[in-house]
Amino acid sequence: MNDGIKVRVLFVCMGNICRSPSAEAVFHKLLADHGLEGRIEADSAGTHAYHIGKPPDPRSQAAGRERGVEMGHLRARQVERSDFDYFDHILAMDQWNLDILLAEAPAGQRAKVRLLVEFAENHTADEVPDPYYGGDRGFEHVLDLIEDSATGLLKHLRQAHRL
Repeated sequence: MNDGIKVRVLFVCMGNICRSPSAEAVFHKLLADHGLEGRIEADSAGTHAYHIGKPPDPRSQAAGRERGVEMGHLRARQVERSDFDYFDHILAMDQWNLDILLAEAPAGQRAKVRLLVEFAENHTADEVPDPYYGGDRGFEHVLDLIEDSATGLLKHLRQAHRL
């Protein structure tokens, strides 16, 4: 059965309450804006189980809402071994989580694990920093990096997968 989904993307951070759900929500908005909801699937997860079942951090939600991005319906989950088979692209927010994913990935699945910021077009950051212990400006900066990277990612996916 073909469900119409052509590409599956997983965004990953540590606890799945700040960066990765923000990336998921931003990417869903981009997909809707480009009429690609039924062609690309996006999800998010954390490398750690600290917040399973919890919604995104209220500061992430507030920063997203300011940009027309809703994420209050999302719930944190932990990366599962089956994610490496299911998803075509697994995008970590930082080097630490990338290293964890690469260590957990089956040998044949490591090539699909990358940093999200590799797709940034207007920023030169090495990673999307964790805003959890910082002030509100950190959440804005995270969204700046995510929006730029997600836009570049979508361009890449459209070209690579002929969408």
